[in-house]
Amino acid sequence: MHERRLRVKNMRAYERRVVVICGKIYSQGALMSEIFKNIPVIKYEGAESKNAFAFKFYDADKVVMGKKMSEHLPFAMAWWHNLCADGTDTFGRGTTDKSFGAVPATMEHAKAKVDAGFEFMKKLGIRYYCFHDVDLVPEADDIKETNRRLDEISDYILKKSKGTGIKCLWGTANMFSNPRYKNGAGSTNSADVYAFAAAQIKKALDLTVKLGGRGYVFWGGREGYDTLLNTDVAFEQENIARLMKMAVEYGRSIGFKGDFYIEPKPKEPMKHQYDFDAATAIGFLRAHGLDKDFKMNIEANHATLAGHTFEHELRISAMNGMLGSIDANQGDYLLGWDTDEFPFDVYSATHCMYEVLKAGGLTGGFNFDAKTRRASNTVEDMFLAYILGMDTFALGLLKAAAIIEDGRVDAFIKERYSTFTDTEMGKKILAGKTSLKELAEYADKLGACKVPSSGRQEMLESVMNEVMFGK
Repeated sequence: MHERRLRVKNMRAYERRVVVICGKIYSQGALMSEIFKNIPVIKYEGAESKNAFAFKFYDADKVVMGKKMSEHLPFAMAWWHNLCADGTDTFGRGTTDKSFGAVPATMEHAKAKVDAGFEFMKKLGIRYYCFHDVDLVPEADDIKETNRRLDEISDYILKKSKGTGIKCLWGTANMFSNPRYKNGAGSTNSADVYAFAAAQIKKALDLTVKLGGRGYVFWGGREGYDTLLNTDVAFEQENIARLMKMAVEYGRSIGFKGDFYIEPKPKEPMKHQYDFDAATAIGFLRAHGLDKDFKMNIEANHATLAGHTFEHELRISAMNGMLGSIDANQGDYLLGWDTDEFPFDVYSATHCMYEVLKAGGLTGGFNFDAKTRRASNTVEDMFLAYILGMDTFALGLLKAAAIIEDGRVDAFIKERYSTFTDTEMGKKILAGKTSLKELAEYADKLGACKVPSSGRQEMLESVMNEVMFGK
């Protein structure tokens, strides 16, 4: 690899060293200058605007059902996709330059990503970010060195965030990329690997508290198995629960007052993951006494991989009092894996925001766990993708509020169950003041049972269309 060093001056007359590697120029040393020079501050211009670098529907100060849009939609930048993902897939190397002018896999690069991330968030008006530990710094062979790097970069993040109003939404530890986690972290068959997982969680919790994070996420991508022939499922689930209990105990001991989250996913990379969907994860938490500290971080793409709709997973979480945060993305129904696309489906976003509004909002926020398509490989595409996602959920919020204010859907649901709320026997059933014997006698008196009233699905879908697209 050919390398040479030279000195250049930028327009502000500051000097810096640069390195030329294979014809590409990377900076060395801290140089504070605008990274996204051709991108303006993104402002709201309304639905009639044809400016690609403007919001059409996301108006941060617009009041919807008594709250500002920015309060309904606390958007967060995903450090891993936005600042790290370069379009690499299993069939080809990256198409996007995410070096931000620094030598990749160095601490200078880590700081360049911080500079880029904060400029990005400020230009879009995003107030939060989410991170994995190894998104922030290159992982070293020795965990002590990795932790030293994390201390250094978190100090730098705090310095950059001062006066910006930008905060951490949640943190987590990457316990799936390193080869040591080939059999999982909490579900590993190695006590040494288990200890390393615990060490990563401890440090990630330290960072989350240091950066003011509102939550901490467990995504068990490798907490699962491929075959029962080599797996003790009960043993592995007990060990996962032990690790989570230790995380709660330690987090509370250092002043973490936020929610812990499980992010359900049914498969990929493991064939069978233990947090298959919201119902499975909630059952696991209750079985192990973790339900008081944990909520769900629901991802749209994971919901569809589990064979559910996004809104189904939100409803199941909310009705159990465990709707916490949302990974805002969508998948491709023609592909059977996690494609993490930026959301553009307004129907899905409307159903989502209907559930969120009905649940009274989130304790977390809307993290764009989404990446630009491999062919969308410019810095402009990074901004355009976030504009798309933020506008999609803003439009979903407006339409969900309109559906609730219209009232016909809620009125129909209330009427549909009225035989339980408006009749003597229905009221006794709901109050738990009847028995099988009494109900059997009641059925005998009826003689024949009427067919229940129509579900009117097509009519309700028509109401959705009318509210969403009617004048």
